[in-house]
Amino acid sequence: MATSAAEELSGLSIGDDWAASCPSLRKNLSILSPDQIELAKILLNEGQSHLFNHWPDPGAEDEKKKGFFDQVARLNSSYPGGLKAYIQNARKLLADSKAGKNPYDGFTPSVPSGEVLTFGDDNFIKLEEAGVREAKNAAFVLVAGGLGERLGYKGIKLALPAETTTGKCFLQQYIESILALQEASCKLAGGQQHMQIPLVIMTSDDTNAPTLKLLESNSYFGMVPSQVKLLKQEKVACLDDNDARLALDPNDKYKIQTKPHGHGDVHALLYSSGMLYHWKSAGRKWVLFFQDTNGLLFKAIPASLGVSATKGYDVNSLAVPRKAKEAIGGITKLTHADGRTMVINVEYNQLDPLLRATGHPDGDVNCETGYSPYPGNINQLILKLDSYIEELGKTRGAIAEFVNPKYKDSSKTSFKSSTRLECMMQDYPKTLPPSANVGFTVMDTWLAYAPVKNNPEDAAKVPKGNPHHSATTGEMAIYRANSLILRKAGVQIADPVNDVFNGQEVEVWPRITWSPMWALIFADVKRKVNDKCFVSQRSTLVINGQNVFLDGLSLDGTLVVNAIDEAEVKVVGSIQNKGWVLKHVDYKDTSFPEEIRMRGFKIEKLEQLEKSYTEPGNFCLSS
Repeated sequence: MATSAAEELSGLSIGDDWAASCPSLRKNLSILSPDQIELAKILLNEGQSHLFNHWPDPGAEDEKKKGFFDQVARLNSSYPGGLKAYIQNARKLLADSKAGKNPYDGFTPSVPSGEVLTFGDDNFIKLEEAGVREAKNAAFVLVAGGLGERLGYKGIKLALPAETTTGKCFLQQYIESILALQEASCKLAGGQQHMQIPLVIMTSDDTNAPTLKLLESNSYFGMVPSQVKLLKQEKVACLDDNDARLALDPNDKYKIQTKPHGHGDVHALLYSSGMLYHWKSAGRKWVLFFQDTNGLLFKAIPASLGVSATKGYDVNSLAVPRKAKEAIGGITKLTHADGRTMVINVEYNQLDPLLRATGHPDGDVNCETGYSPYPGNINQLILKLDSYIEELGKTRGAIAEFVNPKYKDSSKTSFKSSTRLECMMQDYPKTLPPSANVGFTVMDTWLAYAPVKNNPEDAAKVPKGNPHHSATTGEMAIYRANSLILRKAGVQIADPVNDVFNGQEVEVWPRITWSPMWALIFADVKRKVNDKCFVSQRSTLVINGQNVFLDGLSLDGTLVVNAIDEAEVKVVGSIQNKGWVLKHVDYKDTSFPEEIRMRGFKIEKLEQLEKSYTEPGNFCLSS
């Protein structure tokens, strides 16, 4: 009797000799599609036959077997070069790790060239205006693949309030800042066609749906929905051993265990999406990358973009002054013995030994400024679009990877748990040619950098003098920056008092916030205040409106001003009330919401003067 096609495929036919080393897979070829068979060949060629050892004969768990290949197809398509390239890269990196190879062997570090800015001086003001002028030619990319679990928060980090005076979440603050840049830039262009600044958000399986829900339930915080694009990052396969054998999920033998690949994936996602070419055809020149919980970032962006435009930087890394040996990566120029050079972030625990090994016996030390000459990288990048497209045309967005296996013992033959390859967004410059113009822009930490990444317990353990980087310090940093900006503009701002929340000592400045439409750059602030104004330490000042002017205001309490753009409001005279006060909250007290507990305080609203102007016209607000 003639054999069926299925029997022929599952038997010892000539066409399946490639699977002879894996009988359990060979028996199941009949249930697989041609595409799935090609994927199976890749896996066997790369030494992954163990993935099929447990497979029963055809007819048993066939849907799960097909589901396995659905996952393999996703892993293959989402990695530049596919699974074959991933496994081969992993073998090389794991061999280097086992051998203890130093990635910086042959390189000599030196201080790169960049711009160090002083807030409020003439140069800073000029660069801010240049940055606003360029903003209409920019696109923004927000890397937001993480949940807030590390902070003690169950939701996505973008939904966290940046500060609790207004309750605006990080995503709202970012979008309002981009919209303010958009309006100011088009205005400076003098009647040019109104251009929307695009925003791309890189999400993950964990954050994609909640991010979309946050946008949709808040009408995209004022953006046109088509202005915002979500790109979902896939995970990568885990590795079980030094031979780069892929790890099966301990809870499902028909799934490969996966973990995040790191925010470096953003480059490959942008390349494969085709958006870069669309932006270029629309006349865009710059791509700005930023991360999800730095409430100060947009105070630094206009001047940094101005630096990129005036210097013609292909890559501009935003940076802050960094103390020698401080636990933050340093931006460093590396020159290899063979002549190669690159300007990249070198992690602090690698920079000091690298300097010692290359003729600097004291390693990383402070210079005459009191800071290390290697500025602190804060993972915010501005890339020139033309050269970015050219580079990604060669690399398809693949970023230099690393692997960090946790070995069971000094023999380095087995792992405590599975590992995976990782990549970082800021390592993009590693593949650039020597002709690339790579620099940095340093700004004061108080103005540019206050990330929220530690939970209260971990933040309280940070050694004295080091940044806590918690929700507590992130919020207080916003009030401090706004107070210092107003003080620089001539307003008399009372000195802060010290207090302790969740075990962290912080300076408590007046709780001052304003919408980006009120003041995007320092020149805006200077135009709208004068030196006859005073704000006491216990005060709260909230300004929502483009044309609100503080003219001799003396505030001791709480004032909230809301005004439409067509309403011009002059705020004068003395305003005094009981105001809003900060009440201590214990982070273990579950009667409070997570976003309050993680700060260690809540705002008790006793009394305020709140005025809203919803009609066009000129108005005067006084007590």
